[in-house]
Amino acid sequence: MIKAVLFDLDGTLLPMDQDVFVATYFSALAEKLSHHGYDKEELTAVIWKSMKAMMKNTSDETNESIFWRVFTEAYGEKGREDTVVFEEFYEKDFPKVQRVVGFAPESKETVALVKKLGMKAVLATNPMFPRAATYQRVSWAGLLLSDFEMISTFEDFTRCKPNPEYFTELLAKLGLLPDEVVMVGNDAYEDTCASALGIPVFLLTHSLVNRKGADLSEIPHGDFDDLAMWLRSIGKMEKRGS
Repeated sequence: MIKAVLFDLDGTLLPMDQDVFVATYFSALAEKLSHHGYDKEELTAVIWKSMKAMMKNTSDETNESIFWRVFTEAYGEKGREDTVVFEEFYEKDFPKVQRVVGFAPESKETVALVKKLGMKAVLATNPMFPRAATYQRVSWAGLLLSDFEMISTFEDFTRCKPNPEYFTELLAKLGLLPDEVVMVGNDAYEDTCASALGIPVFLLTHSLVNRKGADLSEIPHGDFDDLAMWLRSIGKMEKRGS
């Protein structure tokens, strides 16, 4: 029985060009920190190094811990002491990044459909960002935190996509098995890694990312209308099986 739908956020429920979003995000952060003694170019390189370290994380450390370890290796205790500057950034500056993302009213309709079908919605966004950044992006998508059973952020997770162990960790936290969930994303590499656990995947194509040129013919994909039909078909199968 399918008990939950795992949703990606960036490029899925929140339409965007991922490269433009990340570049704008990091540029705004570098601008903020440049007023506190950081060189913009060096800082951006350190942030990317921290991101890559999180993606390769196979330890018991949270992704948050990995980020700050790499950051303080570069900047010493100053980096740790300046966490208050990061907090101020997310409060005052990060909201401006919303200008480079889109909006799809179908996102809220789709989450509502999932609940109507008797399934829970889970936000399986890549846990490489803090709650402050993730929670704001949820609101940009026109959704509420309460719409989701769980939201993955770097404070709580030790793995990232495309490591299938991210989904193993997520399911363990949810108390669910791979055959009790489906995944909805937009990245033909990062989101389809869920299939390594046997999790069915649907790819939304309005902001499709397919850098490796994967063959999508065997993967359910399409727009929000196609997704709604796919979810309803799952709901009908569940009713027949109950």
